[in-house]
Amino acid sequence: MPVGFKAKSDAQDVGHAVATREEWLQARLALYRAEKELTRQSDALAAQRQALPWVRVEKEYRFETAQGIASLPDLFQGRSQLLVYHFMFGPDWQAGCPSCSMIADGFDGYHVHLANHDVTLMAVSRARLEKLDRYKARMGWSFPWASSGDGAFNFDFNVSFTEEQQRQGIEYNYLKKGHAMDMEPLPGPVVQFAQSCGTTGPSYARDRPGMSAFVMREGAVYHTYSTYARGLDVLWGSYQWLDRAPLGRNETGPWFRRHDEYGAA
Repeated sequence: MPVGFKAKSDAQDVGHAVATREEWLQARLALYRAEKELTRQSDALAAQRQALPWVRVEKEYRFETAQGIASLPDLFQGRSQLLVYHFMFGPDWQAGCPSCSMIADGFDGYHVHLANHDVTLMAVSRARLEKLDRYKARMGWSFPWASSGDGAFNFDFNVSFTEEQQRQGIEYNYLKKGHAMDMEPLPGPVVQFAQSCGTTGPSYARDRPGMSAFVMREGAVYHTYSTYARGLDVLWGSYQWLDRAPLGRNETGPWFRRHDEYGAA
């Protein structure tokens, strides 16, 4: 569950101001100036992100892929940059996380363009490859998806946790016990998502969403960036559209489903 749900605003509940076109234009110009400032801040933040120091990845990881057993360098597929989406799909689950699935619905449109700009976009999950492949076929996706299986990759990059870590308190998104999935008892939406994945709440909460970036230089792989939770918000295309819709996100709980479940009883 990457993103926290926003409550409806008072304006959404009790109606909204109505104005003339001239009054609207004045308000829109004020918003335009704020949007331009945010764009400049975003550009500066992107530069700061890209200026982060790199950390050489010394450990050897192994993945199951459509091409066979692969190393982390193999996931680059001949390119110099690798973006990994840590897709929540635990080994005992029967389906992938609904919110990760909603985010991943956009990957097929992106990964082809990225591949032609020296960037490989790859999803990685702990479930075995045959289970990922079945779910991928169900969803109609074509982007590359690898299984990290029982390896340390997900744990080392702070998106999977052991039962012992869960008992002691999970440190996720650079904080300890700072996420909805750390609450006791687990919130209703977390339990609901767990059930939709065919697993229990505690099992669901031991996997978390995130993305990590890597670069290869002279055969060496470096970790450059990772983000989690609301840091993934901008990758969630549907929410970017909703933020520009008249009522915004307009939600008080989980309203979305996997795209083949709409209209289901």
